Amino acid sequence: MLDIRFVRENPDAVKENIKKKFQDAKLPLVDEVIKLDAEYRAAIGEASDLRANRNKLSKQIGALMGQAKKDPSKAAEAEEIKKQVTAQADRLKELEAKETELQAKIQEIMYTIPQMIDPSVPIGPDDSHNVEVQRFGEPVVPDYPIPYHVDIMERFDGIDLDAAGRVSGNGFYYLLGDIARLHEAVLAYARDFMIDKGFTYVIPPFMMHGDVVKGVMSFPEMDAMMYKIEGEDLYLIGTSEHTMIGRFIDQTLDGAKLPLTLTSYSPCFRKEKGAHGIEERGIYRIHQFEKQEMIV
Repeated sequence: MLDIRFVRENPDAVKENIKKKFQDAKLPLVDEVIKLDAEYRAAIGEASDLRANRNKLSKQIGALMGQAKKDPSKAAEAEEIKKQVTAQADRLKELEAKETELQAKIQEIMYTIPQMIDPSVPIGPDDSHNVEVQRFGEPVVPDYPIPYHVDIMERFDGIDLDAAGRVSGNGFYYLLGDIARLHEAVLAYARDFMIDKGFTYVIPPFMMHGDVVKGVMSFPEMDAMMYKIEGEDLYLIGTSEHTMIGRFIDQTLDGAKLPLTLTSYSPCFRKEKGAHGIEERGIYRIHQFEKQEMIV
């Protein structure tokens, strides 16, 4: 999430960044959040003044009540000031409620405004605008038919989709025998490859709280992907990236210790609601899988 101060001071840059991400529908949010932020800061300022004035009036009341022993008219004057304090207390409650409401609205919008793109990133609506940086070797097309991945696994009695369908439904599978061992071997290879590159190996939590979810993805993405634990503020992760980034929530990292290079293993759970391909043959668009992740 961007710093609201950055948005306030650089509205044109933030809008241009939104255009570069081809998310023009979000452009009005910049002016809206700046307006709400101004209202929020005005409410804070007024509330601060009222608190300071309340303290000042309270001292006056105390002094007048002390003087009332010799001059009864001071008691009436103190009562008038008490009415002011009561009226200001009511206004302070209104302002505090307004602050809470505005803060929630601002945060919701700030979750939606995208992060700034690094200047080195090529701009384009899809991957056709990607820029090739390096190429290793040349692609080779075999001179024999390439079997479908499920066919290969079935030849080794390595997968059971039918039983998984009966037990869990579409989007799940059993891995068996040497195929299951190969699956684990590839994960271990990826893990050790990254460790040898100096990455720290991590096994993160496989569930996270809702506030962490909001910190790593938008609500539409969350609703389409995440499985929620009924009755608890917990979601199953769609990738270990979520809890790996969530590890640093509400923290400011020491620049001298950056970059942090981490590699994490986790199972991943995804609803893939409305996703194309969920009914396709094979193990694409599945609800549960395992992954070795890199986080820098």
